[in-house]
Amino acid sequence: MTSAARTASGADPDLAVGLAEPAATGSRTARWRALLLQHRVDLTVGLAFVLLASWLTHGLWPDPGARVLALNPADQTLYEWFLAVDARALRGDFGLLTDRLNAPQGVNLMTNTTVIALGVLFAPVTLLLGAPVTFALLVAVNLAGTAIAWYLLFTRTLHARRLAAALGAGLCGFGPGMVSQSNSHLHMTAQWLVPVIVWLVVRLLRAADPGPRSLDRADRRRLLTSAVGLAAVVCVQVFVGEEVLFLAAVTLLVMTVAYGFADRELLRRALPGFAGGMTVATGLALVVLGYPLWFQFAGPQGVADGMFSPHYFSADLRSWWATSPLSVVGDDASARLTTGPAEYNTFLGVPLLLVTAACALWLRRRPLVVACTAGALVTGALSLGPRIVLDGDPSPVPGPYALLAGLPVVDGALPMRFALAVLPLAATLLVLAVDRALRAPGRVRLLVPAAVGAALLTVFPAPLPTADRPALPEFISGGHWRDCVPPGGVLAPVPAATPKEPWPMRWATAADAEFGLPEGFFIGPHGPDGSAAMGTFKQPTSALLADVAKRGDEPVIGEEQRRQARADADFWGASCVAVTDDAPHAESLRRTLVQLYGPGTRIADAWTWRV
Repeated sequence: MTSAARTASGADPDLAVGLAEPAATGSRTARWRALLLQHRVDLTVGLAFVLLASWLTHGLWPDPGARVLALNPADQTLYEWFLAVDARALRGDFGLLTDRLNAPQGVNLMTNTTVIALGVLFAPVTLLLGAPVTFALLVAVNLAGTAIAWYLLFTRTLHARRLAAALGAGLCGFGPGMVSQSNSHLHMTAQWLVPVIVWLVVRLLRAADPGPRSLDRADRRRLLTSAVGLAAVVCVQVFVGEEVLFLAAVTLLVMTVAYGFADRELLRRALPGFAGGMTVATGLALVVLGYPLWFQFAGPQGVADGMFSPHYFSADLRSWWATSPLSVVGDDASARLTTGPAEYNTFLGVPLLLVTAACALWLRRRPLVVACTAGALVTGALSLGPRIVLDGDPSPVPGPYALLAGLPVVDGALPMRFALAVLPLAATLLVLAVDRALRAPGRVRLLVPAAVGAALLTVFPAPLPTADRPALPEFISGGHWRDCVPPGGVLAPVPAATPKEPWPMRWATAADAEFGLPEGFFIGPHGPDGSAAMGTFKQPTSALLADVAKRGDEPVIGEEQRRQARADADFWGASCVAVTDDAPHAESLRRTLVQLYGPGTRIADAWTWRV
């Protein structure tokens, strides 16, 4: 029967086999050509997103190691170090607690936004070309990848026209908040798994809805596969960026409730199966994530609270109708409405807000529109924080976030970042409106896409500002550090890295994190009573040398300071102390170190002391 199924009746099997190869080759080529022609529009849209992302980040090229994002160089230094540490997984040298910073106590990688999944995925690039290249790639990949993923969701799940999907996906991937967060916040711009999560939730809902029939076996299989897939993607997203996952979960929860109220018949039919599928997905995810989450909150160097004040990181109400300074038509004066250039999350502007509201009003009878509108209103309101701020002036009016403040997990999120969830919700409303217009006769077919396109032009992004950054010392770039510290040892740079000046962390990054550093830029339990804090306490010798680097004054060194210097070096487990010629007040630091540790050894452009 198998042979008969594969060969036409009456055909010679040997002849059929003999003729199959060239026919298969030709048909394969024809199939590829047909596939490319069939998806040429999708491929063109994807290529346009890639080109746009490349244009926005072109300032980091052709030598990412010599270029820096001018508006947030400190965080770029931090993320490049994260990528270097993550890449060590390919060498079998990786754990959730790393000793390559804050020696000897280490750093909890789950407590920090270390983008572990991205770092491991791009580890070959990092080990071959360096962490700055990986960082520059990821800034662009996150923008383009997020836009492409939303485009696929809009075309495949919503079955929207390609023009409508492209406009909406462009806002999702290149909206003001995404471009702003691209200033070194890789964990916030890596949102290309969010559309996958949404698709799996929708798939699970459709499988849970039996329609007029009872739930059959095929639906149960789809429920199970959707739940397993959702659990898997959630687990990956935890190791990409937990904050994005948290924002997606809150938004989907609000949308689910709103959709249920808008379509109560669907709620009645699908709730039991949907709730069961979500329970399975949650249980499977917790099995995988139980230990990492325990490690994050209760493990060594872990923290159970957030360290950022919700009062400070709240969106100014006026910023919603301001234009982002990072857009082509933006105004730098509006930068005062937020905390920094990486947090223009709310800057949608009047035209986009009005057009989005008009689209929602036009389509108000659709349950999905009700759900998106409810999600946008709730997350937008939460972004305002515990107190409403208008044009920089705090008001006595409490914000909705005050109802959530202090709750576990919630206090680790910055209120203003809830606004990031508004981008895909607004984009979905625009997609639905343009899609409906394109299917309708008359002038609406042109007016709606034109209005949406014009509104999107007001938030069209400009290239990210970049600048040159100092070259690494020859002591590091030439590999001379190996004459001072063995791989796996601790090198104490002078001055030590701090959250405000983390530049010595570039040394370890360039060496693929082969050696550890004392102190540094990270989040750990070093605040009052073990609460979360940025960085750690300075040892007395580190504080003394930091003061010399800042002022240039050489302190009087006695036997007590020498004993303390030896004790601090022992505490760090340092093999070597080094000061390079490009350090601030390098000569004053060298003379101070001579008094502390004795005569130094000159290696390349650095003075070193074995301790």
